[in-house]
Amino acid sequence: MTLKEAMDSLEAFGTQKMRDQNIRHGASGPQFGVKMGDIRALAKAIKMDHDLGRLLWATENLDARFLAILILKPKQLEESELELMVASVNFGALADWLNSYIVKNHPAKEVLRMKWLDEESPYLQRAAWSLTTERVSKKADGLNLSALLNTIESQLLSKPEAAQWTMNYCLAEIGIRYPEHRERAISIGESLGLYRDYPVSKGCTSPFAPIWIKEIVSRQ
Repeated sequence: MTLKEAMDSLEAFGTQKMRDQNIRHGASGPQFGVKMGDIRALAKAIKMDHDLGRLLWATENLDARFLAILILKPKQLEESELELMVASVNFGALADWLNSYIVKNHPAKEVLRMKWLDEESPYLQRAAWSLTTERVSKKADGLNLSALLNTIESQLLSKPEAAQWTMNYCLAEIGIRYPEHRERAISIGESLGLYRDYPVSKGCTSPFAPIWIKEIVSRQ
């Protein structure tokens, strides 16, 4: 499939309702407003196409970038290229797709995690804490959880909003997965108060760490 054919297909799937929804959630810049299901179906039809993925990403169109993430080959991205991609994002949902499908499958992800923790870019920090949470969820191999909690306690509220989300996720994961650190994780969440009053739909779990931790633990 050519770039033009891919863009024409995305445009045909676009709706005003989806465009409005993306904007309400913080999206800016060009977009067609394509549902995730339609993007996945188009990616399935294209299959993996790294060259097309690069071209789609370069358009800066939101839907094209979602599609690009599904057809790019992470191992073929240079570290510098991936860093530029992550830093160029300004929408949480797109960042999370990029982290899940590309960053977490890149062979240099641990090197990048350590580097990005100290970067100024909010979305590089978001990716770094997403990778840290992944390590926490896999028995925290080699991580000092006490030191990690110290960092979260002292830095969470001063971090950019984009990074706070995954940093808070890390706090919750520590509390959920490690009983010996649960009381402290809950205490840190209570003290910081981040997302205490976050609006939550019926049936969903609050991102406020103390509630989140207790709710998930109660289901285990």
